[in-house]
Amino acid sequence: MSFSTDARQYIEELKRNGQYRFLRNIVASDGVFMELNEQRLLNLSSNDYLGIGASKKLIDDFQNSMELNRNPLFLYGSTSSRMLSGNSIINQKLEGLLESYYKKGILVFNSGYHANTGIIPAIAGSDDLILSDKLNHASIIDGIKLSRAKFERYIHLDYNHLESFLKKYSGKYKKIIIISESIFSMDGDMADLAALVKLKEIYGALLYIDEAHALGVRGTLGLGLCEENNLIEQIDFIVGTFGKAFASTGAFVACEEIYKEYLINKCRTFIFTTGLAPINNLWTSFVLEKITSMQAQREYLRELANKLRNNFLEDGLKTYGTSHIIPIIVGESERSVEISNHLLNDGFFVLPIRPPTVPKNTARFRISLSAAMNWEVLKNLSSLLKREMNY
Repeated sequence: MSFSTDARQYIEELKRNGQYRFLRNIVASDGVFMELNEQRLLNLSSNDYLGIGASKKLIDDFQNSMELNRNPLFLYGSTSSRMLSGNSIINQKLEGLLESYYKKGILVFNSGYHANTGIIPAIAGSDDLILSDKLNHASIIDGIKLSRAKFERYIHLDYNHLESFLKKYSGKYKKIIIISESIFSMDGDMADLAALVKLKEIYGALLYIDEAHALGVRGTLGLGLCEENNLIEQIDFIVGTFGKAFASTGAFVACEEIYKEYLINKCRTFIFTTGLAPINNLWTSFVLEKITSMQAQREYLRELANKLRNNFLEDGLKTYGTSHIIPIIVGESERSVEISNHLLNDGFFVLPIRPPTVPKNTARFRISLSAAMNWEVLKNLSSLLKREMNY
């Protein structure tokens, strides 16, 4: 049987099971509304949590900035890996800015996926054990598999289960690494970072926290849940991404300086890839200096999310979590696709999240809010969902 036949059968099976995916041609988006097939839709599938991607003023200010205008050379491409000639002074400024806030060494990566699939195999090997929250992101799972370390997945947010593994395996491995997201991307719930730090200290483990969905939106300076809980110093590896609240591209890890030096020499996804374009890092630095003072937007986003979540619960919709990410559980993949198409007709761009991204029979809508939105554009969503789900 040829591979083309295998591929065709695979695609046909996905379509039968309601798991087929395809790319949409989005004409324009202002971060809140988007245009798709000549229709204006409220975008509830974006990660522009603070509305930065929707801010014409911020974009205009950046384009008119003196720093942008005096850095014309090689601005649109680094043309090399950072280990060769691709490490411009603009990269170093971004890392230096982050170091001034985190008081740790900072290393910038091309994406969150690059970070997790590079850092985890660099710090863990066949003599080590990784203990991973069962609902950690795919990039973390892939990084664990690449590391060839033994791993166990503890029940989501169940720290008694985690401790049972720590007790069982303590002293039997060269090192043990606990890995968790801070805000979970598909459920919108949060890790108990204080509990994780306590277990790490009791059992002498390393603690690795992915702040992808908390960076920008939590903490006084927007540095995430680690900052909000005053635990930055106690966490060994803090990974953040610029592709969400920062409305940019790239990621970073905050860690001890010796770990940073180690990763520069050991991490394959850092060593063997072309560096980010300088203009990208210049924009990220510009945004970082703005985000630290956007506490009003963070508070508004939290209030908006609480209001919508309560609205869902009052209408009998199944949801949970306490963050700006609000899941609505549908169950069957085919049904979630059908409801999503109906919501498109009502002016809401809400895409279904289906297996294997989430467990079987837990297909859902991941409602992702932005501080650029207001209640007026959201107020009808709950009643529409209730209608479609036959509550």
